[in-house]
Amino acid sequence: MSKDADAVELDVDGRTVRISHPERVYFPEIGATKLDLANYYLSVGEGIVRALRERPCMLHRFPDGLEGRKVHQKRLPRGAPDWVETVRVHFPRYDRDADELCVTHLADVVWAVQMSTVEFHPWNSRRSDVERPDEWRIDLDPMPDCDFDRVRRVAKVAHEVLDELGAVGWPKTSGGDGLHVYVRIAPEWEFDDVRRAAWAFAREVERRAPGDVTTAWWRKERDPSAVFVDYNQNSRDHTIASAYSVRGVSEATVSTPVRWEEIDDLEPRDFTIRTVPKRFEELGDLHSGIDDAVFSLDPLLEWAERDEKPSE
Repeated sequence: MSKDADAVELDVDGRTVRISHPERVYFPEIGATKLDLANYYLSVGEGIVRALRERPCMLHRFPDGLEGRKVHQKRLPRGAPDWVETVRVHFPRYDRDADELCVTHLADVVWAVQMSTVEFHPWNSRRSDVERPDEWRIDLDPMPDCDFDRVRRVAKVAHEVLDELGAVGWPKTSGGDGLHVYVRIAPEWEFDDVRRAAWAFAREVERRAPGDVTTAWWRKERDPSAVFVDYNQNSRDHTIASAYSVRGVSEATVSTPVRWEEIDDLEPRDFTIRTVPKRFEELGDLHSGIDDAVFSLDPLLEWAERDEKPSE
């Protein structure tokens, strides 16, 4: 590490990334700086790169710190080194294309931090076929009056259904009050199919936990104390914070992979850029086997077809 009056230079696997204003406080509640953020991502490098590798990635940037405006950056910011790669995606609603960050090395992540990125929001497809997801995402999103005990109960039911399907689910905290579960799938279906499968799964979880779960489309129709199993996160161009992504909140929480058996006792707010590096050092990446557990959506699409039939 070399230093001058205004910047720190980090050697990231042979690439030099310059961090300007390293002393700028990004997270006032814990006093963490821009350099702390960069060093956090270095500490979980294997995990964050696995979560983002070769996916179009939207960046949540805070050019003026967390108290300033948040920029949802789809196009790669200007000034990128020539080693930063991109993937072109199309946005039909606007009939526009954008070249989004496509992480292939840890230096790409640290460079994004230099560009004031805090959160990384990847697509659930990869650049080899952007239109065919290889990841099904289960978002257990608590409504405003829902406590985390209810999220825990719903997670158990979701795990039970996944086991019955023969699908391996990889849970993580959201970095907020919810939980996410990822399932690797073969890239054989388009976004609408994956969303239908996710909807069918959500309906089954709702049947088994009707007092705890809602799948209502309109927010005003949802029980404010329930968990919304948000199948919409599998729609095209919908993204959620990746595993190991820091969240843009003053306490610097992290969306952190966890074991199923931990869920009964965990407190999501305990996972921050101060605590996750030690956990990662001790446990490694709990999602390291995700690419080896590929699930077919066929049974869920059969459930969807069943549920779409009008009742007699």
